[in-house]
Amino acid sequence: MYYNYVLRSKKDGNFYIGFTENIERRLEEHNNGKVKSTKHRIPFELVYYEACRNISDALHREKYLKTTYGHRYLKNRMKHDNE
Repeated sequence: MYYNYVLRSKKDGNFYIGFTENIERRLEEHNNGKVKSTKHRIPFELVYYEACRNISDALHREKYLKTTYGHRYLKNRMKHDNE
């Protein structure tokens, strides 16, 4: 399985969208500063994920989630997240 995930930085509140085969390991890499693009924004919390059965679907979904429409979709899916 491949997972698309959304992390929220506890430092600045912004999101990071990515995909991986192992969510726990990837979250640990982000929080340990091993990911160059996010190391200045640690710590992170996992706020959303979804599974895909193959890598091409996961890559396609990641690209979509990074678009304006994808951001709207995520905002709608997580609208009660702060309750």
